[in-house]
Amino acid sequence: MKPCGICYLVGAGPGDLGLVTLRAKECIEHADVLIYDALSSPELLQWTKAGCEKIPVGKRAKDHTMPQEQINALIVEKTKAGQSVVRLKGGDPMIFGRGGEEAAELAAAGVLFEIVPGISSTIAGPTYAGIPVTHRDHCTQLTIFTGHEDPTKGYSSVDYAQLAKAPGTKVFVMGVSRLREITTSFIANGAAPETPIALTRWATTGTQKTLVGTLATIADIAERENFGSPAVAVIGTVVNERDKINWFEKRPLFGKRIVVTRTREQAGELSKSLRDLGADVIELPTIRIEHPEDHQGFAEGVTHAHEYDWLVFSSPNGVERFFEAFFATYEDARSLGNPRIAAIGNGTAKKIRDYRFAVDLIPQRFVAEGLIDAFKKLSVENLTILWIRAAESREVIYDGLTALGAIVDECIAYRTVPETADPTNAQARLAEHGADLITFTSGSTVDHFFALGLTWPDGCVAGSIGPVTSEALRQHGQPPAFEAKPHDIPGLTAAILRHFRKKHG
Repeated sequence: MKPCGICYLVGAGPGDLGLVTLRAKECIEHADVLIYDALSSPELLQWTKAGCEKIPVGKRAKDHTMPQEQINALIVEKTKAGQSVVRLKGGDPMIFGRGGEEAAELAAAGVLFEIVPGISSTIAGPTYAGIPVTHRDHCTQLTIFTGHEDPTKGYSSVDYAQLAKAPGTKVFVMGVSRLREITTSFIANGAAPETPIALTRWATTGTQKTLVGTLATIADIAERENFGSPAVAVIGTVVNERDKINWFEKRPLFGKRIVVTRTREQAGELSKSLRDLGADVIELPTIRIEHPEDHQGFAEGVTHAHEYDWLVFSSPNGVERFFEAFFATYEDARSLGNPRIAAIGNGTAKKIRDYRFAVDLIPQRFVAEGLIDAFKKLSVENLTILWIRAAESREVIYDGLTALGAIVDECIAYRTVPETADPTNAQARLAEHGADLITFTSGSTVDHFFALGLTWPDGCVAGSIGPVTSEALRQHGQPPAFEAKPHDIPGLTAAILRHFRKKHG
């Protein structure tokens, strides 16, 4: 029997990663082949499973990596080969996305396909600019059209005479390059020159920018601001509502580009908190976590963990690796026995609690020295302690506990290595667009960032999570502009907010 493939025509949404549907995420995670346009959210590529074939096909104005006919042939070929194919398209695939053409090709080829709608920028863009496309005080009709048509047709199907006379809101996309021609056509066909119009570029992302004018002035404003695509335009009196409900562009970190250098798996927590505050986040992981070289030694440490009086965790990564191995060995959590558990900080403690274990000791200062100070208030002489750590960890905890009379064994749970993959082209984005801030959450993220040999962006500063990270930055000649207190992700987020508020008075 021939293998049965299927192609999913998936809408990737307008740009904000949080606006991608659950169905779209599910399709991406299970895809054998991902064929994608130039996306506003390159982080979508990180949802793919190992071994997924990722094929970029461009599809941005005047920059098509692959002609549409070849894309059609490609999705049919891959689907016929029995693959689960995801054709990922910005916004909604059926709203000026040529999804209907691609679906027709799949139908003609006799292969299975499914269409997964996405949130269109024609609606989301104005919303994020504080403009409701419908409003009882302004309109009862919405018209959506494209400013760019197939140049091979030889004629325009856009009836500006009808558009100019039609009541309500008009929204168009792909028309920035023809903006003056479009607005002039509206006015020539009877639209009032003073009709409000707004343009929103890179809508729903941290680089969103909105211009407001009238049909008579907007082309001059856009040229003066060097305003380019991709952008969505809104015509009508609903634009006036922006003065009251412009919510997204008023977030405290809006307009700030911030780089996150944590591992790909850990970046999400910090990235989300920064995006929620309006920042444009570039995830540029400089390290990744791998298994320890001594697999047997790690396994023995986990197996005998129940024999110790204390378990000491000095990172969330250590917690995750330890309990993954523990539950691969034991089926019952009670097999851990009754050791007391110490965590170096709140982030590590939270990860321990995720596994439904209580934490008995958290220091006031979330560093190795702070943990030793906390143990000094207890009696640990002759007690057995298992320290779960990274291969690169400083020996502060071992030396400090040994000096207190404890019997300490080390359990190396993981090692930190340079991250070599760059699936979202984060390095190129940093080089091209620069940044306002680069965040570092460990000494290893610092060392491996500078090992990349990237040029430090003009006007950019470094932000540190704690003293060890700060010292690593100083050693590289880039002292931090601030240091988080407490030394965890919420503390770092708060420090970032304080930094920019202070900077802007």
